[in-house]
Amino acid sequence: MRKLTSIFALVALIGAAGSAAYAQKIGVINSQDVLEKSAEGKKVIARLQERDKQNQTAITKLDDEIRALQTKLNTQRLTLTEDAAMQLQSDLEKKNTDRKRMAEDAYTGMQELTARLFKRVQDELIPLVETLGKERGLDLIFDLAKSGAVYWNPAIDLTAELIKRYDASKAAAK
Repeated sequence: MRKLTSIFALVALIGAAGSAAYAQKIGVINSQDVLEKSAEGKKVIARLQERDKQNQTAITKLDDEIRALQTKLNTQRLTLTEDAAMQLQSDLEKKNTDRKRMAEDAYTGMQELTARLFKRVQDELIPLVETLGKERGLDLIFDLAKSGAVYWNPAIDLTAELIKRYDASKAAAK
């Protein structure tokens, strides 16, 4: 009987703890929406797109040079001296190596720039999220872009308010 009473007490304690957890106030934000819809987020995205465009332009230029060398080698192979053909082949290999390195450097550079810019935005947003959570008396705020949430009540979504405050904080800083 004593064992049974202990089990009931444990179940009651777990139930009380569980219902206390359900009583917590929760909010959600969508950091992807903040990035896409805030003025600063749009600037970050535009900067990344511009850098990507510059990288693609440089790579396209090398691709054109490689095609020109390949065409010259293919069309003039019979009329070129052996040394000239070997030099052209060497130039072609160097251009291919340069292109590969440029593509790798562009990829690494984009990753670093993306991480740096996103971290800056995140560092600027965290105090705003904390303030918003304290003002609303929230115990927990989830980021929908990272949480894997399948459903949430739109009434707890703070994204629009966060975007408004973020834009206002950036405008005030100017």
